[in-house]
Amino acid sequence: MNWFKRITKGILTAPNERKDVPAGLWHSCEQCRTITFAKEHRNNLSVCMHCGHYDRMSAPAYFEALFDKDTYKSLFENIKPIDRLQFNDTKSYKKRLLQTQSQTGLDDAMLVAHGTINGKALVIAAMDFRFIGGSMGSVVGEKIARAIDFCLAQSQPLLIISQSGGARMMESAFSLMQMAKTAAKLAQLADAKIPYISLMTNPTTGGVTASFAMLGDINLAEPKALIGFAGPRVIKETIKKDLPEGFQTSEFLMQHGFLDLIVPRHELKTTVAQLLGYFAN
Repeated sequence: MNWFKRITKGILTAPNERKDVPAGLWHSCEQCRTITFAKEHRNNLSVCMHCGHYDRMSAPAYFEALFDKDTYKSLFENIKPIDRLQFNDTKSYKKRLLQTQSQTGLDDAMLVAHGTINGKALVIAAMDFRFIGGSMGSVVGEKIARAIDFCLAQSQPLLIISQSGGARMMESAFSLMQMAKTAAKLAQLADAKIPYISLMTNPTTGGVTASFAMLGDINLAEPKALIGFAGPRVIKETIKKDLPEGFQTSEFLMQHGFLDLIVPRHELKTTVAQLLGYFAN
């Protein structure tokens, strides 16, 4: 005798009743792996509410966090990159540009806007890591140059937010030329006694560190950001020594005099506004 014969069907889910979780609803912290609502994470300026880990923020997110509400306007949106050298690696540079532009909605790795921050006028040029690792190509250099020209014409201070893996290899020497170009333009800003504040975020490396990122009247950084020129492995192989603990972090650079302040993201707007007030006085 079969005492355990099922007399009814098991629980069934109708095909039309399946409910999928919407994409982008949740955020998983890459450090502590805690799951939170993505919207809550964004509202907390992309800082983990459990362990304090800093995720990267996009350039538009920095604008929203820093500028006074509904005050900022974008600049130089018509400047777009071209494949001047017809460069090819695993794919053509032209195809890579089109694909990245489609995925991110960005034209290149730098956005510029002007507005007010706690009532004080400011121009912000912000890099965006989503666009080919925030790499510095001709457009990045040109937008910085034009932002400086705007600051000179309007007598407004400049904040550059760096977030980059360095020079864009697909533009070869044209990319490297932006180091000298941006440094020369910043010298014009210094001669006019117009303040330039540099904010370094994770990561700020390569030719960006070796040019405009380290040339601020005030050099700021977010906590625990990777900041350096060459990578730790290259440096270790060159000097044939083990590197100190925490090498190339914001805290290490602050300790050795390369930074003026490490600013938590939630205090950034207030800190920048205070600095602008000091310069104005």
